[in-house]
Amino acid sequence: MKRYLEPVWRWVAGIRTKVVLLSGLLLLLPFIGYNYVWELENVLRQGQEQTLMGSARAFSMSLNQQPSLFERQLTTKPRLEKGKDLYAIALQTPIDLDGSTLDWDRYKVHRTHYGDGNVIFSRSPYEPDDLHFDLILASDGDEIFALIDVVDSSPVLKRDNFQRIDRNDHLVLTLTTPNGELKRYAISASQSGPADVSLIETTITDAEHTFPSEAIRGWWQETDQGYVIELAIPDWLVGEKLGITYYNVNDPFNRDVETILATSNSRSAETLGTLLVPSPSLERALQSINDGKSRVWVVDKHGRVLAKAGDLQSANGVWETTIKYQDPPSGIMGWIQTEILNPIYYQLLERPPENIIDAMQHAAVFRGVEVQQALIGRPYANWRTTQEQGAMILSAAYPIKVNGNIVGAVVVEETTNGITTLRNKALEQLFNVLLAVICTGVVVLLLFGSHISKRVRKLRDDAESAIDPQGRVRHQLEPAESKDEIGDLSRTMSTMVTRLSDYNSYLEKMSSSLSHELRTPVAVVRSSLENLAFVTTDSDQSRYIDRAQEGVARLATILSSMTEATRLEQSFDHSEKTHFPLDKVVAGCVQGYEYAYPTQAFSLKISEGCYDMVGVPEYVAQLLDKLIANAVEFHTPSSAIDVQLIPDEQQARITVSNLGPKLPENMGNQLLASMVSVRDEKQKSDKPHLGLGLYIARLVAEFHEGELAIANSPSGDGVIVTVWLPMA
Repeated sequence: MKRYLEPVWRWVAGIRTKVVLLSGLLLLLPFIGYNYVWELENVLRQGQEQTLMGSARAFSMSLNQQPSLFERQLTTKPRLEKGKDLYAIALQTPIDLDGSTLDWDRYKVHRTHYGDGNVIFSRSPYEPDDLHFDLILASDGDEIFALIDVVDSSPVLKRDNFQRIDRNDHLVLTLTTPNGELKRYAISASQSGPADVSLIETTITDAEHTFPSEAIRGWWQETDQGYVIELAIPDWLVGEKLGITYYNVNDPFNRDVETILATSNSRSAETLGTLLVPSPSLERALQSINDGKSRVWVVDKHGRVLAKAGDLQSANGVWETTIKYQDPPSGIMGWIQTEILNPIYYQLLERPPENIIDAMQHAAVFRGVEVQQALIGRPYANWRTTQEQGAMILSAAYPIKVNGNIVGAVVVEETTNGITTLRNKALEQLFNVLLAVICTGVVVLLLFGSHISKRVRKLRDDAESAIDPQGRVRHQLEPAESKDEIGDLSRTMSTMVTRLSDYNSYLEKMSSSLSHELRTPVAVVRSSLENLAFVTTDSDQSRYIDRAQEGVARLATILSSMTEATRLEQSFDHSEKTHFPLDKVVAGCVQGYEYAYPTQAFSLKISEGCYDMVGVPEYVAQLLDKLIANAVEFHTPSSAIDVQLIPDEQQARITVSNLGPKLPENMGNQLLASMVSVRDEKQKSDKPHLGLGLYIARLVAEFHEGELAIANSPSGDGVIVTVWLPMA
């Protein structure tokens, strides 16, 4: 496992990986840019708020110069009575008088319920479940439409060809004209269809002064629960007051009015409720001054909408034109931007909604805090979001004053789609630039790190190959010419290797030089001692002479050993390699060791295989001599020395193992060097030991392009020497 993890760990801890990790700091740039653009968006929103407030002020000042548009608002009551004071919403679609309520479905949220609190008269206790009605008023600028949805448990229609119109269920519409004249109209029907509309000049019971009228159109439709009554009242007929009264008749025989339910008391103009209708002239004035970039509302003192111009779909603010007319990206870069980058970007960014659905789109009353503040004289801006898309809408309200009195407010609205789109475009461009910068930076840093790591690895490989495991210099390091730190390191290491090579060469030649220089003095001393021995008869002197001769002989042996390795290396250049069977050489050598060491037991094991090799068998025998001599010297008494020959792929493996003391830690490769010996007092003897045995064995193995290694045995009770020799 460690063998597989080590390369991975070396790659992770490498210079390239560290450079790539450091280049991750470049990822801070998008974060900083993103926050900067968000801050810029906040600044743009503040600017849009100020701009929109200026637009609201401009609208207000323009409308202030047209006081005729707000004549009705000058007389608006300070407080409205719910149900009594009526408001006609602006129609978005036409209304057909056909008795169907489908045209009114979208306006049902604006209906007003009339029941217990709106009873004017009742003969018997009033039951809300038996009688009530809902009212919706709407205006298209030319006519005011009314839908009266009546729940009547006892419907009684008008009898055919009967003059009286008050002897059945009927509706009375009371209004004031623009001139202030009070008029009453009765609406009744004998069957479902167009309603009968009559103008009442005196009282409804005076048939002689009740005349059919075509000013008002109506439709009376029977339903399972009562009636649906639709009316169309021309705008020129209606002034400031309007009231609707429903007269309920339950008994079809005596036909007396049982209950009267009304929006307001219709006895006089003073008791009628007010009517507010959206102003077409005010809406035309708004459209003339609105550029379509905003949605503009005008509301009265109670927040009721008087006019509206524009829509939120195009109200994106002045920033929309900044990006609206930009040319879309084209070519391969445009395709990459559209198909690859934008889908990634918009996982983070928020697209502005294409179709904005605002709950206030068809509002009849504007109740926002901005309107409330503007109606008390304080210009105010407010932000809100749509419920479905979450789009941001900015509203700015400004009061409208006529003769110093606040008669309403103008509200200008815009969405932040323009700013959002501008922000997204800015972020797209920013991300594109940062992506290019980051990719370029990472690639450049990676290439730079790779170049640095390549130079360091080359220097490492050269250094490893320059010195072999025994510390000898194989070749010199080529110094780099670069002037940076790695070049300085390369030149320093080259100098170090050169010095080490010189020192090793000095050490390798030292034994030969010493041997050469010491042979003559040794010979002189030996001959002098021999001559002295002939002329000396004193026994004491003879003993000292013998001891001196033994020392000289030992010194001669040391000199011979010192020159052995040198002679062997020199003989390599003139040796001729031949084919020979390695197994026979090993077997013959072991047999000879049994005679040479009669008291030592040997164990030989040769596995089956082909052991034909090319080399010098005498050198292989010399290699085995050194290994066996070393094993015999260090073995445990009465233990055998094991010799094995095993085929190993294209090589032959020779192992010589013995029981005995273990090798010191980290001394395995050092023992294969010249003149290195590790012996304790027990292994020391009179025979000189210069540490050249294993060194000579290594030289022989390398001469045959093989290897030699020494290590403690796996059991820990001895040493095993292994030699690998290539087969032919």
